[in-house]
Amino acid sequence: MNPLTTSAFDLPDRLAAKADPALIAADEQHFAAIAESLDRSIAELTEQLDTERRAPGGIGRAAMDRDTEIHRLTTRLRTLRRFGLDLCLGHMVDTNTSEPVYIGRLGLTDSTGRRLLLDWRSPAAEPFFGATHANPMGLASRRRYRWTRGRISDYWDEVFTADGFVGHAALDDQSAFIASLGGNRSGRMRDVLGTIQADQDAIIRAGSRGALVVDGGPGTGKTVVALHRSAYLLYSDPRLGHRRGGVLFVGPHRPYLDYVADVLPSLGEEGVQTCILRDLVAEGAAAVVEADPEVARLKSSVQLVRAIEPAVRFYEEPPTKGMNVTTHWSDIWLSAEDWAVAFEAAEPGTPHNEGREQVWQELLTILVDKHDDTASPRDGEDGQVTPEQLRRSLRQNRELLTAFNRAWPLLEAADLVGDLWTVPAYLRKCAPSLSRDEVQRLQRADAQAWTVSDLPLLDAARQRLGDPESARRKRRQEAAVVAEHARRTDVIDSLLQNVEIDESEGAMGMLHGKDLRDALIDEAAQVSAVEPDLLAGPFAHIVVDEAQELTDAEWQMLLLRCPSRSFTIVGDRAQARHGFTESWQERLKRIGLDRINLASLTVNYRTPEEIMTEAEPVIRAVLPDANVPTSIRSSGIPVAHGPTSDLESVLDTWLAEHADGIGCVIGTAEIEKDVFRARPRVRALTPELSKGLEFDLVVLLDPEKFGEGIEGAVDHYVAMTRATQQLVVLTSA
Repeated sequence: MNPLTTSAFDLPDRLAAKADPALIAADEQHFAAIAESLDRSIAELTEQLDTERRAPGGIGRAAMDRDTEIHRLTTRLRTLRRFGLDLCLGHMVDTNTSEPVYIGRLGLTDSTGRRLLLDWRSPAAEPFFGATHANPMGLASRRRYRWTRGRISDYWDEVFTADGFVGHAALDDQSAFIASLGGNRSGRMRDVLGTIQADQDAIIRAGSRGALVVDGGPGTGKTVVALHRSAYLLYSDPRLGHRRGGVLFVGPHRPYLDYVADVLPSLGEEGVQTCILRDLVAEGAAAVVEADPEVARLKSSVQLVRAIEPAVRFYEEPPTKGMNVTTHWSDIWLSAEDWAVAFEAAEPGTPHNEGREQVWQELLTILVDKHDDTASPRDGEDGQVTPEQLRRSLRQNRELLTAFNRAWPLLEAADLVGDLWTVPAYLRKCAPSLSRDEVQRLQRADAQAWTVSDLPLLDAARQRLGDPESARRKRRQEAAVVAEHARRTDVIDSLLQNVEIDESEGAMGMLHGKDLRDALIDEAAQVSAVEPDLLAGPFAHIVVDEAQELTDAEWQMLLLRCPSRSFTIVGDRAQARHGFTESWQERLKRIGLDRINLASLTVNYRTPEEIMTEAEPVIRAVLPDANVPTSIRSSGIPVAHGPTSDLESVLDTWLAEHADGIGCVIGTAEIEKDVFRARPRVRALTPELSKGLEFDLVVLLDPEKFGEGIEGAVDHYVAMTRATQQLVVLTSA
């Protein structure tokens, strides 16, 4: 960006009054300073980044610190380059001063340290979002900008005191926000940071301890709150920093994640991990929906998830009979009591496959000790053997290895869960509260024909079992360290033989010392890197959107990843496809959360009044106490009805009348793909996959076919409330 040579304002002729220099001259001057600071900051960051990249990579902690700094510099540089002047959201003026404070996506200072932009997440910026006429929070006035292609296309002023009217052009306190609601949508969620409302901001800035439930109906901004809260908490709460676990954001489905993909980067936050529940388990990608509703119900309970623990313990029972262990030097008796002692060596909380190595090492120690104390040498042997020689012999003993592998085998999660569905006696042992009929119903021919309902059990099994390769990697690492130690010792000894060095001669003399030789080896660098599972956790905080859909079993997947129990839970009980008869507090306490706070959003900012008038009876017919929000705007377009044969004409008419915007056809039936190939601004989704999204035009196809009861009514209600401007309902003749 070059220093500002043209106006930051590009107001249309109809807003000529707002272009009065008396109204915008101070802004122009401030934007010039921002432009200069941006140029300087970008140049400095680029130089710092180049320096870091040229620096030696280092090893161990030094390498991690270097990578972290490169990531930090890259993220900030990308944000500055992405936004330019439109980093600025607006400004506010305090009643005690006439100097405006400019609010930005991130903080910015000039070369003297003068604050040019105050980060939106800082406590001092809160009045910009939270001030209302009822509670002005000390403000005299506030100005919000609308940016279009890097220049201001409109702005709105709000005043909170009688003398605040001077020098302001637009005084409708809702105009900035209402104008943004009427704008056309695109394939990605719009940038709404500049128009966050007071009720939303209060929730965004709430503390992170315990579980905060954000309950709100369609169009209340739940997703906006969830995303901005993720960025806010990482900035404001040191307990949630990336080195302490960071934040995981869980969405309901893949189209939703695609829709919100730009929001967090636009807030300068690229460190939040985002996923859907399927992503937490490798088998999730190919899993299908459970065909039998009763099987799905059984697997949705915590009861079956808890069956994983006894399922694993079944493979951690020590042998009840002793055995004679033959070595190259003697025979050693390994009693049932010795087996029991070895099995107790696994530290509490250690995953099964990692605990196996601890048990094995303890077993070898017991045998070595018994050899030293009691074993009798064979004829012709003198009995002199080192502990390492004996351990090597024991590790090669096939009979001992077979017995140990049978007593504490390496286990795979897929095999363990698959056995539950194919071995009735095993399932009955692990879940004794199941009836015989229920056990039989859960059996299936293909053990690993995974369904979505299996994923919580697979996840619990994988967490409990751990990585079967971890012990092998550890042994390879230890061997690599020994080999590296030997190699470096040879090099140092060769150096010392060829050069006469007194042991007191500084650093070279220190090469005689063992401590320095050992320090030269970075044990962490001696093993090939294993690609980390970024979704394995633990996370310091988890944000869950559309949380009303999670089963008790699926909640366990998230609780396993958040030991602190710090959650933001976003949802609407009236949009639960399978019903939600409890209160949020009752539901969450049942699945394992205790510190629960509830915040409600009751204003529908998205859906026009004309649409909500028809949508409300749909949901109240099955859920009379549904939290149906109040719409604050009207589109002037009534809901249209017609036959399904009108689909293409409806779409073509709307496309012809609207050069921008996104439409969506929502239905359960297959729609001819050619309809959408020729109309790239129109999508086709099922009601379930439309959840969390919004479109300018929504066309419902045969909503009476969405289903009966709560599920059908919820799908109908959700689909209707995706529209921001126009809704058309088409039914078969």
